[in-house]
Amino acid sequence: MNTKPLVGILMGSDSDLSVMSEAAKVLSEFGIGSEVHTLSAHRTPEAVVEYVTKSEAGGYKVFICGAGGAAHLAGVVAAHTALPVIGVPMMASKMGAAGVDSLFSTVQMPPGIPVATVGIGSAKNAGILAAQIIGSGDTDIRAKVVAYKEKMAKDIVSKDTELQEKGFTKYLQDHGLV
Repeated sequence: MNTKPLVGILMGSDSDLSVMSEAAKVLSEFGIGSEVHTLSAHRTPEAVVEYVTKSEAGGYKVFICGAGGAAHLAGVVAAHTALPVIGVPMMASKMGAAGVDSLFSTVQMPPGIPVATVGIGSAKNAGILAAQIIGSGDTDIRAKVVAYKEKMAKDIVSKDTELQEKGFTKYLQDHGLV
């Protein structure tokens, strides 16, 4: 594994850590180092800019930002770097909007400040997308992404084979899905 971090993972609150850790886990599976921080676009804006500047100079390749509510973190990061930024909208516990407010805030960036946006709470997909971005210039990482996707396909075929053999009722029972 490359222990030098190539991906900065930021979240606006430590309450998002259980979700955002999924990005770090999948990056680790691909052998990509990452660094995880809690920094806020609103409460610590100077620290966000300092971290982005330092990380970009240190060789980082991608930033992944998770935030709920107004979800400005990814946009603030994107405004201060030329590197790709991936936004992870988070569920909004106070607004009762199931994260849709965060989704809209993350995806609706102004012209010139793009943020690639994954689904609400989809930090794992953000990690995979970061690996794909890094893999576009690194054949070893690209090969790991290809292998990951091939394994997913084999797993689905295996599950379908089991489903066809057992029937859906027995399959559901055997997998504790009912």
